[in-house]
Amino acid sequence: MARKKKNAAVSPACAVAVPQTAAKTHPFCALSGYFPGKQSDLSLYRALREAVPIIDAAISKTVRLLGEFHVVCENPRAQQAMDRFLETVNVGGTRQGIHAFLGTFFEELLTYGTAVGEMALTDGRLSHLYNADLKDVALCRGNNPLEVLVCTQTAAGFTPVPYPALILKSVRNPEPGKLYGTSILKGLPFVSDILLTIFHTIGVNWEHCGNVRFAVTYKPQNDALDQAYAKERAEQIAAEWSSAMQSGSVKDFVAVGDVSIRAIGADNQILSSEIPVRQLLEQIVAKLGIPPFLLGLSWSSTERMSYQQADLLTSEIDAYRRDLNPVIRRICGMFLRLEGFSGDFSIEWDNLTLQDITELSRSAYYDAQSQKIRSEIQGGTP
Repeated sequence: MARKKKNAAVSPACAVAVPQTAAKTHPFCALSGYFPGKQSDLSLYRALREAVPIIDAAISKTVRLLGEFHVVCENPRAQQAMDRFLETVNVGGTRQGIHAFLGTFFEELLTYGTAVGEMALTDGRLSHLYNADLKDVALCRGNNPLEVLVCTQTAAGFTPVPYPALILKSVRNPEPGKLYGTSILKGLPFVSDILLTIFHTIGVNWEHCGNVRFAVTYKPQNDALDQAYAKERAEQIAAEWSSAMQSGSVKDFVAVGDVSIRAIGADNQILSSEIPVRQLLEQIVAKLGIPPFLLGLSWSSTERMSYQQADLLTSEIDAYRRDLNPVIRRICGMFLRLEGFSGDFSIEWDNLTLQDITELSRSAYYDAQSQKIRSEIQGGTP
């Protein structure tokens, strides 16, 4: 009986794939369904990626550098079914393949520190994967501190999903006692705000200095007649100068009297932004963990330094893969159980680059040489 109850908790009553985490009410449900534990930094991090292109590029490159994986099953028939499922599973109704789902899932995990997905069933079979929008869901405590419930927005507010066994969730580096993870962008809003202020100032300065404006000054002489008609002459000079500037061709400006013309702002020096912009970009790149040369930054670095940066990036990617392995294992395990297959399976990730394979082979070669020398020394010792 316990087994039947467990299956009933996993399989929804309907035979059509309908995501539980999709919004089911009007877009202003936050007014009636306020959740005090829900994070309010989603729009901030989304705007941060849109405002600073280097941040968006770093996250996109990290997602692509994650690479691909293969699931190896013990049962040959299960292997064929698994390969077909991973390549053809429907993702969000518009894409196919497990890698499409994991790409969006991992991007949400990096950007917001929390990612939520769902496995949807059709006629008792796993047929769809759905990436939930974090503004439509919330994480809350259950009956004990170790139980985490995924709640979705309804007309009555946030309520727990009816089939939690179909929900996929992952958090990145959560703080002690917190449910939500830590975004990789945490700490960047202040630095990015200064960077955007510099860029905005540069644009304003070039708008003023690039589109040259002139100051035309007319100084009347001491002659009484000249002073009497100063206003009329100034208006005439202004009209002629405006006509000369608005003309599509080059026109000469002729004036009588003491008239001086100078460019506005030509004597002012625009502050150099190279050093402060680089200092701010160094802080951003250090937080994102991507080598500068992968982002198009031609900073001076030696070959040895570039190799060390690539090695650190490899370790970062390995850590990200370990974070995604539980999600992949849950999806594949659910598929095999629903298809009636038994037996274990393993997840094998591809090597990042050919350089990694070369370095691993060289390291194994040096290790074998050292073991051989050590055995010869020990064998020759009386």
